[in-house]
Amino acid sequence: MQIILLEKVVNLGGLGDVVKVKDGYARNYLIPQGKAKRATESNLAEFEARRVELERLQAEKLASAQELAGKLEGLMVQITRKAGMDGRLFGSVTNADVAEALAAQGFEIERSSIRMPDGPLKQMGDAQLEVALHSDVIVTVIVSVLGDQQ
Repeated sequence: MQIILLEKVVNLGGLGDVVKVKDGYARNYLIPQGKAKRATESNLAEFEARRVELERLQAEKLASAQELAGKLEGLMVQITRKAGMDGRLFGSVTNADVAEALAAQGFEIERSSIRMPDGPLKQMGDAQLEVALHSDVIVTVIVSVLGDQQ
């Protein structure tokens, strides 16, 4: 399916690019999320009419993400969980737990933007996680998992 990108999409293209993607990816993700439209003549004309506005909106999103990145860079978040004597947790710390801890510190971050490359944290200690605030803005946050031995 041919689509017009309404914003930058990682590994696909930038604003205004006309790209060919699989039908399901377009129908189920890109179009409902507002990231793309079908590449028809009327949509192409509408896009060209709104191009300046869309570029301005994208620049504002990028600026706000960079501002938030300045506040988040190097931030340490502490999460306490029950743990055994050997330092292993009873359960794990997921991206939802990290998002909740960031919200407690005043940062509203979607849990889907918190990247945990090694999966949920299952050990006590510090771990560096990436938070993707924008497709171009990725910051590192340190999560310190503390054990609560009872």
